Amino acid sequence: MEFVFTQINYILSFVLMMVGLYGTIACNNLVKKLISLGIFQTSVLLLYISSAFVEGGAIPLLTEKAHLYINPLPHVLMLTAIVVGVSTLSVGLAICARIKRSYGTIEENEIASIERSEEEMNLDNKDFSKDFIE
Repeated sequence: MEFVFTQINYILSFVLMMVGLYGTIACNNLVKKLISLGIFQTSVLLLYISSAFVEGGAIPLLTEKAHLYINPLPHVLMLTAIVVGVSTLSVGLAICARIKRSYGTIEENEIASIERSEEEMNLDNKDFSKDFIE
């Protein structure tokens, strides 16, 4: 049981990763897919930051001589990942708003059926006689 409590961050990260992956695959709603991608990103951030932790480690900026130091690089990289994730989410939401305005829905199945019906209408209206003229 002690192992579970010492590794709780990794277990939580794995659970969040699976929830995000399932939501991305299973949901038809585009906004729910974006939320699932955000959950997946959070799990990756948790995993990287947890891996940077060193028991008994000191901050590298301290002047005293410590035996172990905490590596700041994963924390810096995750700050960058947070900024990129927020930017990606905002662009994704803007695209969802545009899709809603164009198609009237943000459900993947409905958008696909609308696209198929538009293609069929275009094929019905096309004049195929031009293809046979030499």
